Amino acid sequence: MIVTINNDNGTSSYDVSKVEDENIRTQATVIINKVGQLEVLLEALNFTSTTHRANLEALLKDCPESLVEVEEEEVAEDIVETPTEDGGATDSED
Repeated sequence: MIVTINNDNGTSSYDVSKVEDENIRTQATVIINKVGQLEVLLEALNFTSTTHRANLEALLKDCPESLVEVEEEEVAEDIVETPTEDGGATDSED
């Protein structure tokens, strides 16, 4: 069984069936199976979450009384003044 591992250092491929130590080969196979099962669960959870969100949105679309209007807040830009060597002020955009 060939396994490809992607990490920060790049991609590495290993042939687990060529590992001579039976204990290491068994451990590697168990870990591979666990990772595979976790990947399937993760995909199932993502699918289920997306489906529930879509169902909730569809349900609430039929209830206009539950809609909350969000007011857009005007964001004031703060200008920080930093003293210069001569004591005068300059803004942070310089």
